[in-house]
Amino acid sequence: MEISAATPATATGSAVAPKSTKGVVNSDFETFLKMLTTQMKNQDPLKPIESADFAVQLATFSGVEQQVRSNDLLAQLGTQMSVMGMAQFAGWVGMEALATSPAYFDGSPLTLEPTPDSLADRAVLVVRDSTGALVQRADIPLMAETIAWQGVDGSGSPLPPDIYSFQLESSVGGVVSDLSDVAAYSRITEARNENGETFLMLAGGARVASSAITALRAP
Repeated sequence: MEISAATPATATGSAVAPKSTKGVVNSDFETFLKMLTTQMKNQDPLKPIESADFAVQLATFSGVEQQVRSNDLLAQLGTQMSVMGMAQFAGWVGMEALATSPAYFDGSPLTLEPTPDSLADRAVLVVRDSTGALVQRADIPLMAETIAWQGVDGSGSPLPPDIYSFQLESSVGGVVSDLSDVAAYSRITEARNENGETFLMLAGGARVASSAITALRAP
């Protein structure tokens, strides 16, 4: 296998507007007036309802109405912010994103960013294919901030196109001290909004949350 150390590199979607509560508020106000009228018609003539009580009821309904309208406005604002966010992420499509996620290998080298244990005296890159089968174990330089994975096996033959996952096995004195996932650069193909959260689709079908992206670069 060939692994070379490298220097560190410095959507589409739609949102659905919430259903307006205007009709609900109007309906509730009409119901309130009917109840108030019925209450006045059936009050005890000897003990009429105080005008202050009507004022309290009206103020209470008004407060509820304002709260409903505020919630409606907040929901609309959230939708608008989501659309604005999608516009930003749409600009990411076509770029390469760094994320701790399996990466698609199409024959071109993949850039990986391993983080060995600080006390490790040996670091081994562990590569598995989309079925989870082990396809490679190879030592990598401890001080390399990024490496270029060439996608060849121990005999130098190229591995087939597939989605590969990468882990780093750190050892101290021959004893494994840490096993961690390795971040890889992958091309972004699409941005999607799902329940208010933006997810990015990567080449090969991998899917990651936009918050999981730690770096972007031009392809």
